[in-house]
Amino acid sequence: GSSLLTGPEGLMAKERENLKRLKCLRRYRQRYGVEALLHRQLKERRMLATDGAAQQAHTTRSSQRCLAFVDDVRCSNQSLPMTRHCLNHICQDTNQTLFKPCQGSEEVPCNKPVPVSLSEDPCCPLHLRLPPQMYVPEQVLSVPEELEAAPTDLYLSAAELQPTESLPLEFSD
Repeated sequence: GSSLLTGPEGLMAKERENLKRLKCLRRYRQRYGVEALLHRQLKERRMLATDGAAQQAHTTRSSQRCLAFVDDVRCSNQSLPMTRHCLNHICQDTNQTLFKPCQGSEEVPCNKPVPVSLSEDPCCPLHLRLPPQMYVPEQVLSVPEELEAAPTDLYLSAAELQPTESLPLEFSD
């Protein structure tokens, strides 16, 4: 709008009215005076509050340790997000529902935490029960001795399989 001629000789009355409206629309949402000062102070306070809260949440989150005790010594691992226990001790939390201890086997008991999946009894990779084998190799059939001792003159030799000139070319493969 500033590049337009603003003098009375350069613009007609309708163009001057349109330019006035355009300038008003440009300033429509801008704050002036006391309102602008208060708005800027409010924005600064909000920035300080959110930066401080984010920094405080980061420092408290990074310093949270597991609450479990092993042999009267507190665990030094960091806790999982939104919990009070680490991955090794998450099953001690009675309110959580995402992990269950591995059932293990009769010979080797295991209490390693395993994420709950669609199966009823989740297991760690060490105790995972594999599905039954789907591929069963075929058993070799025993050949009767009469067939093994069959004469070999029933079979054609490689020389006899060569095409002859009496056969047409399309059958010579």
